[in-house]
Amino acid sequence: MAHALDELIADGVAGRRVLVRSDLNVPLDGSTVTDDGRVRASLPVLKKLADAGARVIVMAHLGRPKGQPDPKYSIAPAAEKLAELADFPVRIATDVVGEDARAKAAALADGEVLVIENVRFDARETSKDDAERGAFADELAALTGDDGAYVDDAFGAVHRKHASVFDIAQRLPAYLGDLVKRELDVLTKVVSDPERPFVVVMGGSKVSDKLAVIENLIGKADSLLIGGGMVFTFLAAQGHPVGGSLLEKDQIETVKDYLEKAPAAGTKIILPVDIVYAAKFAADADHEVRPVDAIESGRIGASGLGLDIGPESAKLFADKIKGARTVFWNGPAGVFEMEAFAGGTRAVAEAIVASDAMSVIGGGDSASAVRNLGFSDDQFGHISTGGGASLEFIEGKELPGVVALGV
Repeated sequence: MAHALDELIADGVAGRRVLVRSDLNVPLDGSTVTDDGRVRASLPVLKKLADAGARVIVMAHLGRPKGQPDPKYSIAPAAEKLAELADFPVRIATDVVGEDARAKAAALADGEVLVIENVRFDARETSKDDAERGAFADELAALTGDDGAYVDDAFGAVHRKHASVFDIAQRLPAYLGDLVKRELDVLTKVVSDPERPFVVVMGGSKVSDKLAVIENLIGKADSLLIGGGMVFTFLAAQGHPVGGSLLEKDQIETVKDYLEKAPAAGTKIILPVDIVYAAKFAADADHEVRPVDAIESGRIGASGLGLDIGPESAKLFADKIKGARTVFWNGPAGVFEMEAFAGGTRAVAEAIVASDAMSVIGGGDSASAVRNLGFSDDQFGHISTGGGASLEFIEGKELPGVVALGV
């Protein structure tokens, strides 16, 4: 059984060094954080520990550097954002387990927080070799001295068998962070005991990324609304030409199978009835709304591509969401970063906000979309901090970071 963070606090953490795996994997524009949702989500546990007098050492990753230092992926902008938002002192190390990290960890005072550099700057973090990951975990654990502890508060990384997530939990007394606990509680409710009707909205670019999720939800969800680039594989499976839209031809037969077996399992797969069809992939592209059974028959012809669900589809999706008691949403309905193709995603968000349903936004692009479109986190029941982790949980997969904690 996993130990909760409150047990660690009750045992006494004043003067002890506590390693916390946080999720600071934020989107950047250069060195500017464009969405600080994950930084904000990491604050409560860090504050709880700092207030209790712990000397906190934060491990986190950002992006996918190739196992070596790369200034483009430095954790510094995220750490600086953390320092800006926090009401406790935040120090920043210039390396991971090197001289600077060791010196700053040793010099921490009670109630101070140190963020070490991007753990993925060390190739051992993501190594497939258990011994290599273990050696790195040993060096991370050594930063805590003789009476350290480990807290996993990075739900966005629990699906990775990485040194700072999995191996470290076997080297220090390990505790479940409040953020991870809340994520698991919410997602368990969604998967195991949703209030009905249970409506799932799936978007994003590739259907192949979501196949296992769709498979697992058939028979569990009452309605499955499909948008985003992945919808064109579904439309092609129904025999509709889709122009130059994103299409995974190798998945058409699988999708046909889903369309056939879902009704018998009690799940309605609902596809768009119209598409915003553009001449090219650009914010200022010429575009028109086309019915799904005549996408190529307008003025743009067969060379265009679909970049959003159309207005009738947005109404159809909104009506389904309006009647739901539980909504899980993963993946935008269109290219929300371009205003001309943001209508479908905005309509889904507005419908969820207006509904009485328990709503869960499945992290990743969906979370960025609602924030970038001007919605606030408190308008939704729960915004997951882990897109990939929440999807794998919904798929029914074991999450290594959760297993390591004995949950």
